[in-house]
Amino acid sequence: MNLAIRGIDFNLGKKPADTFVRDQHPDLRADFVLANPPFNISDWWHGSLEGDPRWVYGTPPQGNANYAWLQHMLYHLKPTGRAGIVLANGSMSSSQNSEGEIRRAMVEADKVEVMIALPGQLFFNTQIPACLWFLVKEKRVRQGEVLFIDARKLGSMISRVQCEFTDEVIDRIANTVAAWRNSSPDHGSTGSPRTEEETVRPEPVEGLAYQDIPGYCRSVTLAEIAEHGHVLTPGRYVGAEAVEDDDEAFAEKMQKLTETLGEQMAKGAELDQLIRQKLGGLGYEF
Repeated sequence: MNLAIRGIDFNLGKKPADTFVRDQHPDLRADFVLANPPFNISDWWHGSLEGDPRWVYGTPPQGNANYAWLQHMLYHLKPTGRAGIVLANGSMSSSQNSEGEIRRAMVEADKVEVMIALPGQLFFNTQIPACLWFLVKEKRVRQGEVLFIDARKLGSMISRVQCEFTDEVIDRIANTVAAWRNSSPDHGSTGSPRTEEETVRPEPVEGLAYQDIPGYCRSVTLAEIAEHGHVLTPGRYVGAEAVEDDDEAFAEKMQKLTETLGEQMAKGAELDQLIRQKLGGLGYEF
């Protein structure tokens, strides 16, 4: 329905089917995959999926399809393909059943390109925070690195229960990723050297130069990710925002805070005296 409303051509298969058990596009190899699959579904497994060729990095647990979605979409990419997938936050750190091992295998195979933490309340049907996984079939640039972006504080509340990203925030995130991809040459690869035609590089982005920004983004090596147990939560890697170290600015802030505290303490003393007077009028003594 969404595709039809927006006038986008589509091929959903010849008949209603199940993505996992009756894949309607077994031979599809896509340039790009964009997906927002249902989070944490537990009733997806069927016995026929045992040994499925899509489970390259491990058989997903029968009680949660998150890592089935990730591997399904990765399987359907061309060698130069890239996938962007929305999943629940738990997918970045879960170690239940086989999920931790699958994530480790995907990271070590250099299939994870970018991880973005999102704020809560972005969706109409759930308020839980989500994340974005960006996967590649074969990483051509920034090999051995993953870009982490923590965008949890970048949302704007448009109602009491609804959050959204402004166009400026979306552009900032997109430009950060583009600059990261474009700021470093290919770190080298295993196997036969690729020709210039075979090497797909990102388009240059004029005026953009990537740099790590504490509290927002950081490029991390696979070795460091391994030290953290292959957990992919951006907040673990990007660190804290830079603290203002200007002595004059700090002195001004401290002066304002001290004045505010003094006013509040004086007001508190006045209220305490008023309470004593009121209680005294009722016959209570202090």
